[in-house]
This record gives sequence, C-alpha cells and structure tokens, in this order.
Amino acid sequence: MGGVLFQFFAGDHRRLDGILRRAVATGGGVDAALFEKFRGGLLRNIGMEEKVLIPAARRARGGDPLPMARLLRLDHGAIAALLVPTPTPERVERIRAVLGPHNALEEESGGLYETCDRLLAGEAAALLERLGSFPLVPLAPHQDGPRVEKHIAETLALARQARSSD
Repeated sequence: MGGVLFQFFAGDHRRLDGILRRAVATGGGVDAALFEKFRGGLLRNIGMEEKVLIPAARRARGGDPLPMARLLRLDHGAIAALLVPTPTPERVERIRAVLGPHNALEEESGGLYETCDRLLAGEAAALLERLGSFPLVPLAPHQDGPRVEKHIAETLALARQARSSD
C-alpha cells in the first residue's frame, strides 16, 4: 500500500513504535537506552519531514504550502516538547496520545505521504537518497521542571486548537 515515500515513512513509524513499546515493556518503568533510541529516531523522522519532504512538496506546488503543513508543524513542536523531560510511563502515554492522530494524518488516504508520493513521483528516488543519509539529531540531556511543563502545555494547546479548527 502506498508509494515509496509512504513506505519509507510509515515503515519508520512502525520501527519507532516497536522501540517505544520495548522501552516500556518491563517492570512499569522506562528503559532509558531504548527511549533514547526512540527519541533520536523520532526527532530524525521529524527533521526529515520538516527539512526534506514538506519543502519538496511546497516546491512541487509552486511555492504553495500543503494545507496540512501548519498542523503537522504544530504537532511536531508538541512532540518535540514532550521529548524534553525525563521519560516516565505517564509521559510515554502523552507522547502516544499525540503520535496516534499525528501519524494517522500522515498515513491516511489523502494524508501527507500519499500526497507527497503523488506530487513528488518524479523525484522520489533522489528524495529517498537524501532521506537515507539524513543525519542523526544530537540529543540534549532531559530537562524537567515547571518551565518545561508550561512549554509542553502551551505547545499541546496550540496543536489541539489547530486540530479543532480544521
């Protein structure tokens, strides 16, 4: 199902989901090493979309942004914010609560990946090459505290507001 860009990104979603599942599978806690692997992979996935896929789609549309681009960017901001504090099972559930509808928007019929497969069919091979060599994102240490929680609440509120207005 789906073209090569869909397959690439949906496959990455499945891979990341498997890592996250393993990170919380034992003893009610979060395996720090597996969570860091998930965190780095998810930030790389977001970077590939933000720096390669979405700009390529915009160029293919003559400079017009994809209608879903704003919502995707707000979701990406919320997801990135959720990756800042030290992971706990409760925080993992908050991440999943955002990732579920976000990944659906990207993977559903008419979603980001199907749209990009259609718009970018002629350059898909070159894009896959760029995506395959996209660098890992350096990870900052986790930060906790009221300012972090306030930022998370604000980014989640912006994403919810955008989702409810679409």
